[in-house]
Amino acid sequence: MPMFRAFVPKWVRPWIYVVQAFCFQFSSGLYMGAMNNMIGENAWMREDVLMCLYATLIGMALYFPLLFRMKFHFTNKRLLCVSAAVIIACSLVALLPLPRPVLWAICVVCGMAKIQGTFENMSNIQLWMTPKRDFGVFFPILHIILLTSIEVSAFLAAEFAFLHHWSLMHWFVCGLMLLVLCVQVLLTKPFHAMPQIVPLKGIDWLGLLLWTALCLQVTYILNYGDWLYWWHSPQIRLLCGTSLLTLAVCLQRMWYHPQPYFEPAMWGYRHVVPIILLIGVVEMLFSCEHVLEMVYYEEVMHYADHIYERLNQWSLPGIWAGCLFSLGWLRLMRWNAYKLIAVGLAVFSLYAAGFYFLADSSLNSEALRLPLVFRGFSYAVLSIALMWCLHEIMSFQHFFQALSIFNILHMFVGGLAGAALHARGLNYYVADGFARYSGYLDEVRGLQTPVDFARYMEQMVENLLAQSVKILFGWTLYAALFFALLMLLWDIPGVRRRVKHMQTWPRVGLQVLNGVRRQQKLLRLRRKRSKME
Repeated sequence: MPMFRAFVPKWVRPWIYVVQAFCFQFSSGLYMGAMNNMIGENAWMREDVLMCLYATLIGMALYFPLLFRMKFHFTNKRLLCVSAAVIIACSLVALLPLPRPVLWAICVVCGMAKIQGTFENMSNIQLWMTPKRDFGVFFPILHIILLTSIEVSAFLAAEFAFLHHWSLMHWFVCGLMLLVLCVQVLLTKPFHAMPQIVPLKGIDWLGLLLWTALCLQVTYILNYGDWLYWWHSPQIRLLCGTSLLTLAVCLQRMWYHPQPYFEPAMWGYRHVVPIILLIGVVEMLFSCEHVLEMVYYEEVMHYADHIYERLNQWSLPGIWAGCLFSLGWLRLMRWNAYKLIAVGLAVFSLYAAGFYFLADSSLNSEALRLPLVFRGFSYAVLSIALMWCLHEIMSFQHFFQALSIFNILHMFVGGLAGAALHARGLNYYVADGFARYSGYLDEVRGLQTPVDFARYMEQMVENLLAQSVKILFGWTLYAALFFALLMLLWDIPGVRRRVKHMQTWPRVGLQVLNGVRRQQKLLRLRRKRSKME
């Protein structure tokens, strides 16, 4: 690693980059572990804080096509110093009372700096982790860092908010970024990865801006849709129309611009669309973590943020086990990814089944530890398997563009769509429960068995919420089992060959209809013969 100065021991150098990668991954625009504290202090809604999170993820996802261009244009030291400085500025500015659109723009920039810093650190130690650039090794190790950082940063934010104030997490991240700056200034020197600097000409900056606007519009619709009651809101109707116009402009630019931000050739690779859609389905399944679990913990069990985050740390052993399991599957055994995806979905079904059978208003939180371990294991396995599948079918030229689309569904769109469905399901089942049980509340029964009505209604609401959460976890369990069986079925060579050569659905439908008509005709002939006899 020639970017380090000579006095730095060689065995320490890669570990410095590992620590710096953790430091960058701890950063964010706002921190979900302190959500309730920010809501109470700033008079925000939950959707406002979530929108800041999704804006950070939008910046991370859309910046992927620029990562190598930046690495080949700037020195390693400059990229890390600028990324750390931008995160410090964004963390401090986010503490100010700003309008929400301005805060969203700051979060987008913070997400771009976060992924740039993380990529620069991990790309420098890739050959140290796997000298042959085997992504069956690199992806599991990468996800150990990424997923561990997500859980630990949420835990730290909740603890800081509980012990002192939610802004302490911002100051903590600023301290980590100052540590990165000190390391870069004192221990490294400017080093360029390429013998000749690659210019930044030809980047479609307007295309990046348009795709960012489209993602923000879609995120706003899915995030605020349930609160604004979807099509009954003029805001949602207006945004749906403008997002369609933005999408049309983005597609027109993709097809007709000489150097678009996303090239049309990216969609021509075999199986790229099914893989991207599958990650969307997986994220919709995992959205129950952000909706059903949160409703259960906050409204039924009445846990504070720091209690929930402490309990959520039980997903870390599952994450580490899932990453090591994927490493053994892809690198040591070299088995195919179909069964690995099926294993991840099967373990996810164990998590959903755990909450389905255990969720209750009087449950001890220790009983939920094992389902959380299953959730961490399945999320790690599915994230690694699907990213590995995408890498196997793509060339280097289009891999990071496809990875950007992949992460758009992986980071926020898939989860938002699933969250919207789960929120809609909660509204339906809670209202249905009230409609069914309100008939038992009348003056006669109230006089026969006098009770504290307020306490009774509180318990009733808690039980209805717990019951609704159980029902939706049951539907999620059915969906997970269906897709797990589908992946196992797809792995059978004979079935896979037949499915690929299957005729179009209208033709299949006509053949079935003709078969039914032939059977009816034969049945009529038999009846005529029986009557004649």
